[in-house]
Amino acid sequence: MTASQQSMVRDIGLHPSGEQKIAWVKAHMPLLRQLEETFRKEQPFAGKRISMCLHLEAKTAYLALVIQAGGAEVAIAGSNPLSTQDDVAAALAVRGVHTYAWHGATEDEYNMHLRSVLDFDPVGLIDDGADLATILHRDRPEQAKRIAGGCEETTTGIVRLRAMANEGILQYPMLGVNDALCKHLFDNRYGTGQSVWDGFMRTTNLVIAGKTVVVVGYGWCGKGVAARARGLGAQVIVCEVDPIRAVEAAMEGYAVMPLLEAAPRGDIFITVTGNKYVIHGEAMKRMKDGAILGNAGHFDVEVSKPDLEGLAVSVHQARPNIDEYRLQDGRRLYLIAEGRLVNLAAGDGHPAEVMDMTFALQALGLREVLTNNYAPGLHRIPEHIDREVAQMRLRSWGIEIDRLTLEQKQYAESWQ
Repeated sequence: MTASQQSMVRDIGLHPSGEQKIAWVKAHMPLLRQLEETFRKEQPFAGKRISMCLHLEAKTAYLALVIQAGGAEVAIAGSNPLSTQDDVAAALAVRGVHTYAWHGATEDEYNMHLRSVLDFDPVGLIDDGADLATILHRDRPEQAKRIAGGCEETTTGIVRLRAMANEGILQYPMLGVNDALCKHLFDNRYGTGQSVWDGFMRTTNLVIAGKTVVVVGYGWCGKGVAARARGLGAQVIVCEVDPIRAVEAAMEGYAVMPLLEAAPRGDIFITVTGNKYVIHGEAMKRMKDGAILGNAGHFDVEVSKPDLEGLAVSVHQARPNIDEYRLQDGRRLYLIAEGRLVNLAAGDGHPAEVMDMTFALQALGLREVLTNNYAPGLHRIPEHIDREVAQMRLRSWGIEIDRLTLEQKQYAESWQ
């Protein structure tokens, strides 16, 4: 059977639209274009099966095709049922990538898709949120031993992988792409910062200027979300549990306070923590009528939907991708995209140019871990790969920078 025949997609006939989307992002991803050419010549993945779990939209699809160009057989599943674009999934299946995803998959269907990419019997992984790693170590420990290595995309995934490594159960080497400087400094900050508000404004058709935005979590993603909200004219409040990050936010000029104090002030709430129920019922009880809740963390657990449902006397769709929860006192709270990633479930995700850097790290990281002898565990992306990606980015912009002279290098390395 061909890849398109084995794939599980909504409608293979949608592929022309998906091809158009992939062509557009390819035109704006010069780093991946360069790697596609290099991989096609060098064939670093020849004879290898690679399974991927990522948000299945055009930029991710192009990464899968770059890995395929390097000689790999590729299988891919979506990492979020609401971020999968059915036309892009169809285009990948037509291009020979074993594709298991459709938009709006149920929990059972979603898990079936994840298991299908593991049934592909890969030697390498590109994971998102450690979803594949979790299934392998919980349900398929013997298969986990056959994995040669892979790369992890997100903060959430690295937290889960680190927990596995600390328990001594992680069976294969994984490179933490999110810890690379060229990932979190740019993707998390500028990518999340822009795409959250792209998705929010597209979905709500509301203005940001003049509103009070509460950003829950001030890591690199939170920094980007807060900065772009302020740039759009909002007053920004930051809620944090980390004192150092709270100091950063205060010195950037944001109001910093506990969530329960911010709750009655906020018009818009965005969670970016990677943790569970950071917006809970006690905060919801204090929110003003019409407050809008959105999440930019990996899983749909940051806004407590059980609390929201428990407080509501009625729930209905106010607008596509927006649910209205009417409380007993008549107040309305709105939840975007069922509490899933607002920038992907309600938008197209990060800009192509930003993901170009992240996916260059993924492609080079996968080559690194599969061609070198890494021990099982969680590893950082090597510094030379980080710097290579930065240099590629600068060259694509036509930017040159200075170099240290030999004398300067010797001075910098001397203690005298």
